[in-house]
Amino acid sequence: MKYVVVSGGVLSGLGKGVTASSIGVLLKSAGLRVTAVKIDPYLNSDAGTMSPFEHGEVFVLDDGGEADLDLGNYERFCNLNLFSDNNITTGKIYSEVIEAERRGDYLGKTVQVIPHVTDSIQDWIQRISAIPADGSGEKPEACVIELGGTVGDIESSPFLEALRQFQFRVGRENVCFVHVSLVPVMGPVGEQKTKPTQHTVKELRGLGINPDVLVCRAEAPLEQETREKLAAFCHISPGSVMSAHDVSNIYRVPLLLRDQGICDALGIDCNATDILRKWEKMADRVDNLGPEVHIAMVGKYTGLTDSYLSVIKSLQHASYAINRTLVIDWIEACNLENESHDDWDKLKSADGILVPGGFGDRGIEGKILAANYARVSKTPFLGICLGLQIATIEFCRNVLGLRGANSTEFDPDTPHPAVVFMPEISKTHLGGTMRLGSRPTIFQVEDCMIKRLYDGSSKVDERHRHRYEVNPDLISRIEEAGLVFVGKDETEQRCEIFELNDHPYYVGVQYHPEFKSRPEKPSPPFLGLLLAADGQKI
Repeated sequence: MKYVVVSGGVLSGLGKGVTASSIGVLLKSAGLRVTAVKIDPYLNSDAGTMSPFEHGEVFVLDDGGEADLDLGNYERFCNLNLFSDNNITTGKIYSEVIEAERRGDYLGKTVQVIPHVTDSIQDWIQRISAIPADGSGEKPEACVIELGGTVGDIESSPFLEALRQFQFRVGRENVCFVHVSLVPVMGPVGEQKTKPTQHTVKELRGLGINPDVLVCRAEAPLEQETREKLAAFCHISPGSVMSAHDVSNIYRVPLLLRDQGICDALGIDCNATDILRKWEKMADRVDNLGPEVHIAMVGKYTGLTDSYLSVIKSLQHASYAINRTLVIDWIEACNLENESHDDWDKLKSADGILVPGGFGDRGIEGKILAANYARVSKTPFLGICLGLQIATIEFCRNVLGLRGANSTEFDPDTPHPAVVFMPEISKTHLGGTMRLGSRPTIFQVEDCMIKRLYDGSSKVDERHRHRYEVNPDLISRIEEAGLVFVGKDETEQRCEIFELNDHPYYVGVQYHPEFKSRPEKPSPPFLGLLLAADGQKI
C-alpha cells in the first residue's frame, strides 16, 4: 500500500481537497486502485449537525455517513463510493479510545494521547485504506490522506504526530508527503513572496515531517527564481515544487500537476492508462461550451456557495452533457416574500428553477412562491428534498384548496399537514438520526420523464437525508389532481419522486441525487432540468 498525505499551511481554503483529488486521478492513471481518507480535526463526531454557513454542505455517503464536502471531491474526481469511516474526526477517535478504556483494553494503563490516541489514528487509517471503494471489490493499492486545517492548529497536533509515526510503521518509502501552501504577490512589481511557505514548512519539519512535494497556490505560474528559492529554504528539490496557479477549470489541475513532473515525484507512470487523455478532452470541452442556460437557484444559504457544492457540480455535469454554458442566478428565498424585490425579475427570466434542500422555516414561503410560479408558468422545475416538500405544500394550498396546508416542521398546528415527521426518527437526538444513506426508489408507472432519464430502470438507488415526508393520507387526493408520485420506497407508502402532468418538467425528488453525479455521468434529475430549460425534449 502506498500513501500520499496532503497537508496545508498558511491559511485554509487553498484547495487541499482539489489537490488530493487530483493526485487520486494521477494515481488511477498509473493503473492503481485508489481510495481516500479525509481527517477533520474538529471534536464533532461528524459534519451532520454543523451549520452550512460554517462548514459548507454535508456530503452524504452510501452507508449514511454525514461527511466533509471534500469526500464529494474525491468521489467525483476518482469515481469512488466512500464510507463513513473514510472521514476521520477527533470526535470519532476519542470516542473509540474512551470506549476501549471502558472495556479495559489498556490493561490498567494511563490512557494518553501518545501512544493510545496516535495508535488509534494509525490503526483507523490502515483499516479503512484496505476497504475497496472503486467498485472492483479488490483491495486498494494507494490511499490519499488529506489532513484538514493548517499546520500549527492545536486540533491537528495528534494527527500530525500520528502521521509522523505512520511513515515508520508502513515504511518511509511507502509514504509521500505533499504540502499545499500559498505564494502571495506583493508590491508594485508583483513580487512572489516565499516567506509564508518557508515558515509553514519549517513548522512541519519541526514536527518531524519532511514534505516531498510542495504545491504552491498562486494566481500566476511560479517564476523559476521563486521555485529555486523555495527549494533552497524548504529542503526540497526544485523539481518537486509545483505551481498550482489559476486555471480555466478544475479538471485541468491533474494535468497541470502532471505537466510539472509530480508523477516522477510520486514514482508513478501517469501514462499507464488513457484516463488523462479523457481528462484532457473533458477539460477542453468545458472550456468550449455552447450558449448559456440560466438556472435560478432559490435557497437559504446562498451567501456561501459551498453550502450547495454538490448541487452546483451536478448542474455543471448536466450542462457539459448538453453542451451548454451554465449560469446560476442565485436567489435568496426570503427576498421572494417581497413581491417587488428585484429577485423576482431574475426568477422570471430564468430558463429553469431549482429549489434545493435545507432545514428550518426561514425563506419557506419564498420557496413556495417560486414553486407556484414554476408550476403556473410552466417553467422547468426541480425540487430536491425540501424542494419536493414545499412544492407539495404549494400544490395542496393552491390546487386542492387546503388553506393553511404546511409542514409540521414549520407549523405544528397546521390544519392540513401536507408534510409530516417520519415516525421512526428521534426527536431528541440530532446527530445521525435522519433517514440517511442509499435506499431504493421503485417506479410505480410504466413510463414517465424521470424514468426515461434513468434509462428505463425499474428502480434506482439514491442517497437520502431527511426527517420529514409527504403525508401518506393525502397522496391519493394529490395524485387525482395531477401531481403523480411516480417513485416510492419498497413499502409503496413513502413518496420519493413526483412528476406533474401537462408540464415540460416539474419534478421533485425526496432524495439527494447530487451526491452521485459524476462529470461524465450526470445525475438524471439534473440532466432533465437542463434539457427542459434548453427547450429539448426528454
